[in-house]
Order: sequence, then structure tokens, then C-alpha cells
Amino acid sequence: MALAALSAGVLLATAACGGDDSSDESADGSTTITWWHNSNNEPGKGYYEKVAADFEAEHPGVNIEISAMAHEDMLTKLDAGFQSGDAPDVYMERGGGELADHVEAGLTRDLTEDAADEIAKIGGSVAGWQVDDRTYALPFSVGVVGFWYNKSLFEQAGVTAPPTTLEEFLGVIDQLKAAGIDPISVGAGDKWPAAHYWYYTALRACEQSVLQDAVQSLDFSDPCFVQAGEAVEQIIDAEPFNPGFLSTPAQTGPTSASGLLATGKVAMELAGHWEPGVMQGLTEDGQGLGENTAWFPFPALPDGAGDPTAQLGGGDAWAVSEEAPDEAVEFVKYLLSDEVQTGFAENDMGLPTNPAATGGVSDPALAELLTVRDSSPFIQLYFDTAFGESVGGAMNDEIALMFAGEATPQDVVEAVQKAAEEEQ
Repeated sequence: MALAALSAGVLLATAACGGDDSSDESADGSTTITWWHNSNNEPGKGYYEKVAADFEAEHPGVNIEISAMAHEDMLTKLDAGFQSGDAPDVYMERGGGELADHVEAGLTRDLTEDAADEIAKIGGSVAGWQVDDRTYALPFSVGVVGFWYNKSLFEQAGVTAPPTTLEEFLGVIDQLKAAGIDPISVGAGDKWPAAHYWYYTALRACEQSVLQDAVQSLDFSDPCFVQAGEAVEQIIDAEPFNPGFLSTPAQTGPTSASGLLATGKVAMELAGHWEPGVMQGLTEDGQGLGENTAWFPFPALPDGAGDPTAQLGGGDAWAVSEEAPDEAVEFVKYLLSDEVQTGFAENDMGLPTNPAATGGVSDPALAELLTVRDSSPFIQLYFDTAFGESVGGAMNDEIALMFAGEATPQDVVEAVQKAAEEEQ
């Protein structure tokens, strides 16, 4: 993958960085590990606190300092931490071009030898977190994106089966609106939730080889990319989204996109495998949608060249900063252990990568996603992650403008191509 280095500011910060002071051994011989994650709701927040306490008990003298924060806040703080040379010891990596940039800047530790056993157990899932055949992070959850929906509201509107084509999908939107139900929530205020619509229509419109070539060549001249935007325009024109969707956050609070679905204010949301766990943390009873939780894949496009069974997805991995203490590596390995991954699955926090933990997935909808993930012929990594910050950011920005009615499908392609040319 042709990738540029991070900005000079990041590189200079890295060169001058001696690591976070909290990572150094203190006067009493103890070691503090700083750990940032985005499980800021229950049950995930409490579970990770227990995991850290268990590790501390097994490793006397090691203290784990946890920062649990909203996803968007974490990404912003990580960027700032990398630029200032004050990144946490253990943090979440999304892979693709972002990871490659971090590796090139010398920010992320090579785990290839230190975590060889864990890498072997995880298997092919580590591919998205490798650079030049070296592994720099251990994925703990890999899943796919699709529509999470409220079965009760679908039944109320007379929807008897999930849609499988774009035409059927638009028909379901009309049925829900006729029943006085807001069809879809979208956290367009955070941009990436809206961008997922274009990612998916591109996956349905373009052949796999076209998408894979675009990652390498950064060439978006194939007409399927404009076709993808035209399909998104059809969805936008149906006016399916919650009031104020352009400023709605993705996951923060009960009025977020996830919160609106969890509390029965909308019928569905396009989101990833994290959604059940997020919704549980946004309802007073801690159950989310409970037995009304269901899922269906993104519908096929008419005349689309993409495989309708291919999925958009990716995941999260634990990485260790280059200057972190060795104990941080041991902690990341512990996070991928049979015990911790099984608890992760049992708490519906995502789709575990450790095969020993898959039986712990109790939520029927998440269990279905495991089957979809493992049977998909092709899983396209989120485009903003695959293409890296510059190209992916321009892509998300322009798609958000299209949702606001301020950009056309052609504008999206031209903005992305311009960013790609500047990158090269």
C-alpha cells in the first residue's frame, strides 16, 4: 500500500519523545500502564475495570490507569497524543492506512515475536493490522456493518421481512413513514456514520478487484464510484432520517443515533457489531432493544457489479506505543486470552477473534453476525481506515456534504481523487 508518512509535526514529536512519564518505573519500583478504550458505558466499562484489576493482582507492582471515553473523543485525544509525544501505552488501532502511518512514524511497537502465540491463535484476522508482514496490533473484535432494527416497529408498520434490494429497502422506508415511524437514525454529526452508506453502495456497485486496486493506486475513475453516490442520493431523497440528523452524534447519549434506536424512537440504524453493547449502555434497564433486536445486511443494488454477500467491516485491535514498558505487551496478550475474550463475548461487547470465545456470544443477532462474517467472500475494510487519514477524511467530509444536499455523487469522487493526488 502506497502510504505517506505523518505530518512533520508528528515526526518531530516522535523524535523528541521519551514516552509518557506515567509509563516509567516509579521510585517504589512499580510500573504504571496507561490504557485508553471506548467502552464508556456498562457493561463494558465495568468489565474492563475488572480485567485490569485481575491483571494487577497477577502482576504485583503493575498499576493500570484506565481512561474510558466516547469513541470520537478517544480518536481526537489519540491524534493529539501522537502529535505531542504523550500517547497512552495501550490503545485501540483500527488498522489499514492509519496503522501504516503510525508504524512509519515509529509510534507503534512491533508485536510479531512477543505475541507470536496470540497471533497464531487469532489467525487470518490479524491481516488488517500487519505492515510488511509484521504484526503491530492484536485485533480483539472484528465484525461487519449492517442494519440493526426494532422488530416490534417493523411489525407495527406491516413489514413482514427485511429488505434484500434497494427497491425493497425504499419500500420499507415508505411503510414505516406511513405508520408514523421515523425509519432511520444516522449520526451525521460525526460524519463517518453517514459515510458508511457510500462505503456500502460502493461495495455493492464495484467489483472487488476495482476496490482492491483503488487501495493500491488511489484511482477512483471507475464509474461505479459515481453509481455508488447515486444510490445514496436515492436513499437521502426518500427522507428517512431522524429530525436533526445532520448534527446528531453517533453514540453519545440517548439522543444519539444509537440512543434513538435503543429507546424506540426510530426503526433502524446502519451500524457495526458494537451496536447491541452500545444500546445497552443507553437505556435505563441496561437491555437496549432486548428481544426486539434484529439485523439484516445492506441491500443489493440494481446492476451492481459487487457481490451482494460481501460485507463492509473491520474491527479494533490493541496496540502498544513504542515507548511503553514491556508489561504493556503482557497486558495486551492478556486481553486476548481465552478468559478475557470469553467475558468480552458474554457481555455482548463485540465479536471476539479468539476462537475459544465464540461460544460466549449469547445475543442471537451477534451470533448471526459471526456466521455472516465467517461466510462472507470479501470484507471491505472501512474506507476511511483503508485509505488513511488524508484521503479517508476528504471522503467523509464530502459525503457529509452530500447528506446536507451540498454535494453531488460526482463531487464526492472528485474530492476523493483530489485528496489522493495530493497524497501521492
